[in-house]
Amino acid sequence: MLIDPPIDKLIGEVGCKYALVCLVAQRARFLEDKKAEMLAQADKNAISYASQEVYEGKVELAYEG
Repeated sequence: MLIDPPIDKLIGEVGCKYALVCLVAQRARFLEDKKAEMLAQADKNAISYASQEVYEGKVELAYEG
């Protein structure tokens, strides 16, 4: 269960809980594939790390269209 950062704060950063799920999942997959060493050093799982990045504004949602 994700406690930090709070879900309501994450939704506020992105604007929509469905977009939040897509963003965090996509970023977590990228981290697992390309940055596994970094995750091991940080001693965090990919979802927690990706959520923290979204909360800190390091990762933003880009709309196509």
